[in-house]
Amino acid sequence: MRLRPAARSFALGVIVAAIAAPCAFAQSADDAYLFNPVPSDPQRKPGFENLMKGEPPIFRMRAYGNPPGAGAGTTGFVSTNSKKKKKVVLPATLPLPIVVPPADATLAPVYRATAPAPRATLTGSTRIVDPAMAQRPVKRLPEEDAFAPVGIRNGPFIYKPAVDIMTGYDGNPGRVAGGSGSLLTQVSPELLIASNWSRHELTATLKGNYAWYHDLPSFSRGAADLKANGRLDITSNAHADFEWRYAHTSDTPGNPNNPSDVASPPTYDKYGGSAGVTQRFNRLEFTMKGDADRQVYHDASLNDGTVLPLDDRNYNQYGASLRGGYEWLPGVKPFVEVGADKRVHDRTFDYTGVQRDSEGRSIKAGTTFELTRKLTGEASVGYLAREYKDPTLSNLSGLTVDASLIYAATPLTTATLIAKSTVDESTITGVSGILRRDASLQLDHSFRRWLIGTAKFGFGLDEYDGTAREDQRYTALVGVTYKMSRTMQLKGEFRREWLNSNVPGQDYTANIVMFGLRLQR
Repeated sequence: MRLRPAARSFALGVIVAAIAAPCAFAQSADDAYLFNPVPSDPQRKPGFENLMKGEPPIFRMRAYGNPPGAGAGTTGFVSTNSKKKKKVVLPATLPLPIVVPPADATLAPVYRATAPAPRATLTGSTRIVDPAMAQRPVKRLPEEDAFAPVGIRNGPFIYKPAVDIMTGYDGNPGRVAGGSGSLLTQVSPELLIASNWSRHELTATLKGNYAWYHDLPSFSRGAADLKANGRLDITSNAHADFEWRYAHTSDTPGNPNNPSDVASPPTYDKYGGSAGVTQRFNRLEFTMKGDADRQVYHDASLNDGTVLPLDDRNYNQYGASLRGGYEWLPGVKPFVEVGADKRVHDRTFDYTGVQRDSEGRSIKAGTTFELTRKLTGEASVGYLAREYKDPTLSNLSGLTVDASLIYAATPLTTATLIAKSTVDESTITGVSGILRRDASLQLDHSFRRWLIGTAKFGFGLDEYDGTAREDQRYTALVGVTYKMSRTMQLKGEFRREWLNSNVPGQDYTANIVMFGLRLQR
């Protein structure tokens, strides 16, 4: 039977209404939300603003299934290589949040926490607050030095140039009893170079100095100290270290090794290098190193104008050492080191007819420190012995103390301890060598970030083996540094040096006052 178009439309509407009526009566409030995108609440806005508030977006898509790695547990493997979210466990004393549904919950089921706090944990669209966490202080990271030089970056290297220009007065440039003083001007340039590689390392320190004594020009002298260090990473447990060094300096004024009628302290050059390999076996570590150095003296000028050759003081030194260490505690690594060296002079006999060639042996035990970044460095105690080729020279031996420690007592105060023991050559008749022990303690305190105070005390003991002579050297210094910017600093210091000797007429005292400017980049 055929129906007219109007009748067909009416019949179709009746069938659709009969099917949709049960669904309309059975729908929930949440489903009703889908059919009422415009809420009755005038404060509620549709679109992305509701999403930012944590409310369910309009026409949202329901997610089915489980996320990747949901069944892996806490230690399982996730094939997507994505990090699993850690489950947040709330403390037992945390009060549960009060959930207050709005009045129009049938249209927009939105849940809000009653009391927001400074710190909270988000779970879905609900904010859970821990009141105890709001009162907990936040630990601050150490701040960067606002006046440190930034350097110049060029390719894989960073260059940090600087120069100190100081002027003042030296009360005793000759370091002799009753010596006269002189105005002093000193210029000290330096350049620090460091690599910026992901592996291996190369650093260089280039320092120079020249001092003009205006009233006593014969004591004017220059010095240079150049050093380059490299590290080659072979494996994760082995690396090789290299060092090249050069120094140009002069004997200290008043040194008993100087000729009695010399016009100015003799100058000399010292250069050489070393190479070593370090291998680590879990906590056990071994280092083997070899050294080679050469010392060359320049001719000295006497007061009468003649030239005195000093080539009998030139020598080569070869040495090797072996160190074994064990990491006993994190940051504490005790070690034992043994070494041997040999000195060979260019001339078999010096100007007094004595053979100065010698062989030395040493042993020391100590430990390295790296405790919570407060104490870093190493310290050791040992014993050395040196045998001389000439039978008229007695063998030299003695206790040694070496240390290089930095202690950060507070963020404002730092203490630095340096100790070193060496054996120097001698030209004095009957003296085989000079055993020198030096130690210094320096305190740096920041009154402000831009105002640094320094206090330093040093002590040195010189024992002339073969004679009864013994010299005690002292140094006391106070200084201040005013940091104007990253590129400019004002500096001033007062230093006092004095020597006490058991030989009459060798004591002296010198007071030095210096102030000037430091420029750095």
